[in-house]
Amino acid sequence: MTLLSTFLPLIFWAFYGLLSKAIETRRTSMSALMARQRLRWVQNAVRRDTPIDGILTGNIMSAVSFFASTSVLLILAMFAVIGQLNELLPTLRSLSWGDVYTDFDYQSHFVVMLVMTVMAFLSFTLSLRHFNHFCILMGAADHSTNADPAEVRAMANLNTQGARHFNSGIRAYYFSIANVGWFLSSTVGIVMAVGTIGFIIYREYFSAARRAISQLPSSTTQIED
Repeated sequence: MTLLSTFLPLIFWAFYGLLSKAIETRRTSMSALMARQRLRWVQNAVRRDTPIDGILTGNIMSAVSFFASTSVLLILAMFAVIGQLNELLPTLRSLSWGDVYTDFDYQSHFVVMLVMTVMAFLSFTLSLRHFNHFCILMGAADHSTNADPAEVRAMANLNTQGARHFNSGIRAYYFSIANVGWFLSSTVGIVMAVGTIGFIIYREYFSAARRAISQLPSSTTQIED
């Protein structure tokens, strides 16, 4: 139970992509619906010569940069905690609701939390890189002529890939929060991990926001997966 509670959030985070693809065969996710809107955005953006698209992209990149910077601070904090773990063990043990954890259990748990934080950082930096490439292609587009459909698809694909990596980083944050329940008990940790993936699935496939987005018009052109 202790090891399962420690690794379950990381397992859920790693295999969420496979689970979402299985659900996608029956119901379109909010991310897929938004991918169509991203294509629609690019199709409209290449027809206008205004700063609004640059402003929108800048706002998105600012949010990604914030989470990437926060991830660096969390990584440093994790290293500090692991380095001072012996001094923190009495306090951590006082939080337990009856489970008796060994020093190795605590070390393993913090290493897993560190791994998830590192993966979140990598996801956010990849997202930032994709959005940066999207900005370059958006700036290179010639607004005086009709845009090449291949160019539009490339821009939309980069934008969508950036969003997917951003969502991956956010999910790592969610499951890291679920890992906090482990300090109370292994049962609480498992319940929080299961509840977290249930919340993510609900948000992607059954939420009110998803229903609202599904009613919007979208481009007839498909974005590559």
